[in-house]
Amino acid sequence: MNREVKEVNSTVNHLRKILLFIGIAVILGSTIAFAIESGKDTAKIITSSKSAKSVWRDSFFVDKKNLRPIGENPYFILKPGYKLSYQEGDIRITQTVLHETKVIDDVEVGVIENREEKNGKVFEVTKDYFAIDTITNDVYYFGEDVDVYKDGKIVGHDGAWVSGINGAKFGLMMPGKINVGDKYYQELAPKVAMDRAEIIETGLTIETPAGIFTNCIKVEETTPMEPKAKDYKWYAPGVGMIKDNDMILIKIEQPKNKEVNSR
Repeated sequence: MNREVKEVNSTVNHLRKILLFIGIAVILGSTIAFAIESGKDTAKIITSSKSAKSVWRDSFFVDKKNLRPIGENPYFILKPGYKLSYQEGDIRITQTVLHETKVIDDVEVGVIENREEKNGKVFEVTKDYFAIDTITNDVYYFGEDVDVYKDGKIVGHDGAWVSGINGAKFGLMMPGKINVGDKYYQELAPKVAMDRAEIIETGLTIETPAGIFTNCIKVEETTPMEPKAKDYKWYAPGVGMIKDNDMILIKIEQPKNKEVNSR
């Protein structure tokens, strides 16, 4: 009888060990499965976060009451009388902040004239419209009027657009805070102009006939309207654009009245 009891107890203990082993295996299996699932979720979140960073900004939540036609961003000067001249071969571009403003999309904007000449003859004149946020120092682009010339006469207005008309919206020309990898639309005029920019380098030193500039930034410009096209521009603090592909800055002219105040 005692022998039978011992055998029964031995069998029970053996079964208990088997059940304990199965229980541990189930728990471990669940833990591993949970870890794998958690890993999957984590991977998804990281991927999502990465994608979000790569999205082009195309909506800008701005209080228009803070926008002014005159001001200065570290990499963009919007003060009447300020002038930059560029040269590439026989092409010359003169960029001048005019002593005039215009109201576009309920915002008073400053005007920059770009005059392009080849061998001394004008072939295009644009008036670009900008406003600067007094809180963030962001510079917004509200559109452009374009006059294309041939033999001294205006023959077209290709590329013209203004915010608030035909579905066009203002874009960001230059952020007040520079971050490598920042991607944003400069122009939002469907079927007309959809230029966008990405800040790709900072801390550069660039030399042009106008001087040696430090702490420059490099911007890559593209457009979904021409997927293969890429342009590169360099900006210097306290100056503005100093290089546009092979077009280089050759002269800087400060406003004659240096006491131009922001409005």
